[in-house]
Amino acid sequence: MEDQAPLRPPLYFDAVLTPHRSLSPRGFLVMMGLVGIVSFISGMAFLMMGAWPVFGFFGLDAALIYFAFRLNYRAARAYETVQISQGEVRVRKVDAKGNVTAWSAPPYWARVDLHEEEEAEENTRLSLISHGRAVVVGAFLAPFERKELGEAIRQGLGDARRAGTPV
Repeated sequence: MEDQAPLRPPLYFDAVLTPHRSLSPRGFLVMMGLVGIVSFISGMAFLMMGAWPVFGFFGLDAALIYFAFRLNYRAARAYETVQISQGEVRVRKVDAKGNVTAWSAPPYWARVDLHEEEEAEENTRLSLISHGRAVVVGAFLAPFERKELGEAIRQGLGDARRAGTPV
């Protein structure tokens, strides 16, 4: 599916969805520098008091924080694209390892399903459905972002349908 030709213009909706990361790469370096300095100074204080094993644990803490953030940044490589043209709705999901999953349908038959649970707003799920096949879109987005995305996709589907209807 990766070798598909690009959708023909005009595109009525075109979005690239990426997971949010609040710490930039530069911020990560600053934070790790501060963690390293605090860990080293605290470890040295314990080392001078004779509690030498604590020094190693401070280093271990700094290393674990570093590796946790590296895993988080690796997971941030995932993204999704949603495109709507007059003849096709296309969703392409790329996971952090580069594996691609694609879904497509004619815009006339595609519909947006926003499933919301009253007790737990974080369980909001946005799907595109056509001919009994469904794809979840934007699972990593915040609930309010999924709602906004669902409305934007509905608008794009409506525009594509109107453009495909002869006058």
